[in-house]
Amino acid sequence: MHIGSGLNTVSSMYRQQKGNNMKTPASGEKTFYTAETPKVYQIFTTDNMLWTGGNGTGLSYCLKYADDSTDENPVVLAKGVDENGKEFEQRIYINDVNPSSATVVEMRALEAHYKVEKQGGFTSLPLEAGNMGLNDRRDFISMFKKSIEDLNKLGRFDLSLLWTKSMDTYLNLPNANSKYK
Repeated sequence: MHIGSGLNTVSSMYRQQKGNNMKTPASGEKTFYTAETPKVYQIFTTDNMLWTGGNGTGLSYCLKYADDSTDENPVVLAKGVDENGKEFEQRIYINDVNPSSATVVEMRALEAHYKVEKQGGFTSLPLEAGNMGLNDRRDFISMFKKSIEDLNKLGRFDLSLLWTKSMDTYLNLPNANSKYK
């Protein structure tokens, strides 16, 4: 006796919409890579790597200090692929990053340079940062405040305290004291 829902499975619907673009290697196993699979930056860590990762948009990159970086003028190189799979390379001047108008890559550079404690071991940035593309610029301080307000409404004072701690860290960075308060 066969019992079924009458609904298509995800894989059968995918094949119906896209056609079966899956390649079959000599072993006979099917892989799920197609011509439309987004490019992901080859992420691996080295001794001089500050940070490596990405977010939910497909943006993936690594950060390391530039050869001309100094203690007085720290410069971080960001290299990876944007949310559209296009390769990029940027120089981030740490002393010029404004948390009230920054990209997620700039904020990750600040996080790595100042060794900001990652809340829950994952991130010190508001969760909204996971939806930002390479060139999206946001007011991270306002994002923190909104997250804190929402968490307080939900009665999650423990999480609210963690995000308050992160926000205070960014507000108290050496370059933030004079420029952004």
